[in-house]
Amino acid sequence: MNDPTLRRPIGPRLRLWAVAILLIIIYIWAFRGMQFEGLQETAKSVSVAILDGFLHPDWSFVYIPEGEDLLRGLLDTLVISVLGTFVSAFVCLPFAFWASSNMTRLRPLSGSGKFVLSVIRVFPEMIVAILFIKAVGPGSFAGVLALGIHSIGMLAKLFSETIESVDHGPQEALIACGANRWQVIFFAVLPQVIPQFLSYSLYRFEINIRSATTLGLVGAGGIGTPLLFALQMRNWNRVGVILLGIVVLIILTDLVSGWLRKRIV
Repeated sequence: MNDPTLRRPIGPRLRLWAVAILLIIIYIWAFRGMQFEGLQETAKSVSVAILDGFLHPDWSFVYIPEGEDLLRGLLDTLVISVLGTFVSAFVCLPFAFWASSNMTRLRPLSGSGKFVLSVIRVFPEMIVAILFIKAVGPGSFAGVLALGIHSIGMLAKLFSETIESVDHGPQEALIACGANRWQVIFFAVLPQVIPQFLSYSLYRFEINIRSATTLGLVGAGGIGTPLLFALQMRNWNRVGVILLGIVVLIILTDLVSGWLRKRIV
């Protein structure tokens, strides 16, 4: 039982301890960089007011016939996310084939496509929305463009990985029959990847719903605009009903999107 050959090698244990020590150092460094100077004197009163607003929502804001209300804001948010996802799902297709390594014999070409998609994903929706607000003005159109452009980077990356994992048998059969490149894409590649494309698009739609609720904070339309006004006015009752509406919208969207994904895949 004391045979040295049966002992565990020391190398893996040293690597495990090195990783553990490195993680501890990173956590200590991160917490030391946080500046906490204690709670403000008004923290208790403000917290009680916020909790009271959530427990007693302003139900009169749900529907106002002559002005802006919760239902119009949620509908605007839903429209922004639908259009943003629809635009990106089509525009990202050329980028997806560009970044797919099995669609070209030139490795630098697909590498440049992956680089472009990485650059697109660098900027968060808020930054993109602010840029479009400066270009086209505040409103829902800027929100649609922001979600559409930002979603291109992520959808195209997922689409390209799906294209790279397709079965090459149908492609080889069509090429052997004399099919050209476009025929191979339309009859051998797309039939394999369309169900996954639709599933990823629905998943991105769920993410865009959440993002669209906050774009109004910078003036890009949606329910975020009345939420920002309510926060600035400290109207916690209205903040409460707006947040409840957002929760209901996201839950319904997740249920419908999940049901559709199960039907597609």
